[in-house]
Amino acid sequence: MKQQNIAIIIGVAVLSGIVSLVLAGKIITTPANRQQEVEVVQPISTEFTTPDPRYFNSKAIDPTKIIHISSNSNTTPFNSTNGS
Repeated sequence: MKQQNIAIIIGVAVLSGIVSLVLAGKIITTPANRQQEVEVVQPISTEFTTPDPRYFNSKAIDPTKIIHISSNSNTTPFNSTNGS
């Protein structure tokens, strides 16, 4: 390599180092700017209040109950050979 090529490489390296330091200072935040406000969460209580009796009572609909619409003796409901 010629002496001039080595000087250009060193110059480019120094210039890119200075540019990267300036850009890093602009992009990366300082420790003073890293502070962030957070939401305060209420602690979980061990007390359980009784549910609203309008919705949870003995006359309410039980969604876990099996509902039968009609009696059906067809054991293969999706089979096309059911006689019709």
